[in-house]
Amino acid sequence: MGLGLLAIGAATAVSLLAGLRAAGRAREDLAAATSSGALPPSLHPVIHEGKCIGSGSCAEVCPEYDVLAVIDGKAQVVNPTSCIGHGECLRACPVDAITLVLGNHKRGVDIPLVKGNFETNVPGLYVVGELGGMGLIYNAMTQALQCMEELTKAPPPPVDGAHQVLIVGAGPAGIAASLAAKEAGLDFVTVDQESAGGTVLQFPRHKIVMTKPVTLPLYGRMVVTEVRKEALLERWMDIMEQTGLEVRSPVKVESVNRGEDGVFTVGTSTGDLRAQRVVLAMGRRGSPRKLGVPGEDKSKVTYRLVDPAFYGDHDVLVVGGGDSAVEAAIALGDHGARTKLSYRKDSFGRIKKKNQQRLDAAVQAGQVTLELGTNVVAIHDSTVELKGGDGEVRSLANDYVLVFAGGVLPTKFLKAAGVTIETYRGEAYAPANR
Repeated sequence: MGLGLLAIGAATAVSLLAGLRAAGRAREDLAAATSSGALPPSLHPVIHEGKCIGSGSCAEVCPEYDVLAVIDGKAQVVNPTSCIGHGECLRACPVDAITLVLGNHKRGVDIPLVKGNFETNVPGLYVVGELGGMGLIYNAMTQALQCMEELTKAPPPPVDGAHQVLIVGAGPAGIAASLAAKEAGLDFVTVDQESAGGTVLQFPRHKIVMTKPVTLPLYGRMVVTEVRKEALLERWMDIMEQTGLEVRSPVKVESVNRGEDGVFTVGTSTGDLRAQRVVLAMGRRGSPRKLGVPGEDKSKVTYRLVDPAFYGDHDVLVVGGGDSAVEAAIALGDHGARTKLSYRKDSFGRIKKKNQQRLDAAVQAGQVTLELGTNVVAIHDSTVELKGGDGEVRSLANDYVLVFAGGVLPTKFLKAAGVTIETYRGEAYAPANR
């Protein structure tokens, strides 16, 4: 009996010690996030301290593991940049002490106003996925399937010279919508400004998490626990091959106009398309934001990383301060590129904790050189010019420039189509399943 009690006591002591260490890490994370001014990138939880009972269930269900922690008996967001907006914390809270909100006091988020069936104020024009505020794979696909379920209940009758449905985007939402249209036997067309499936490579995370499985029409159950972008792209290609789904690309949609007859004329980079219904599943990134400097039109400049091995043993400059830029720099360094990372600020306040740790290791190993507090001012054939905060301009040897400066949100495009836009600055936003 004495040995048994001793063992129980030792186990309890170990558990308490582990809890104290975890609490200590959480306090350190909260202090670091507060000092750096880190903010959540999109949909995120707000804790109502008056209601919170500190059960910790919200932290336990989080797929990112370290976003939430219980400190002094109350849940707190300790790693805001790691939040990916899945909303599991809200559903797990036993006392409804969590609200999901979009935007914050410093940065508003523009969201198209949509009905319960994801139709905008423009009849026949729908918005699903990231463009509507839900960027995760599960949420985006679920929205798209719900949208198409409603649309196919009363599909538009065929009209000469017009598709029944035009789907813009071949990311998670676009693929799901396309499969639903194909299963329903609709006359539809799907277009994407990237190569088919290439949207996946633009995701701002090194690894992709899908919180729940989704059953896709014509394909079956899709389960993704945690995979690299490249592996998810292979899954995308497999889905398209098995289902025979075709995507026209690269085709950039430039305008959407609804005629008096209810048929849309959609202007694209390859000519006009006509459709009775249009589903916008094109994400919020829109077109890549450019630097606007001399030489940016050179072929050595690109806005995404497809094959890190291609850049091995070359001088490469990565520009940006978000997760996509950091992940690209790390991948390039891993594949032997002489990598420099330029960011206009003096520290990375927007990246996830794990990425900061990986970046620190890459810098320590000499695989990545940081050029903080710098801006690109000119790009030449074999060099690039960086301007520091002191006004000094330096010339660096350079073979390639990869720019990750975010995207130009398609707000202007949506407003031109007649869509009403709402700006959220920390207001509550409904989860995907409504």
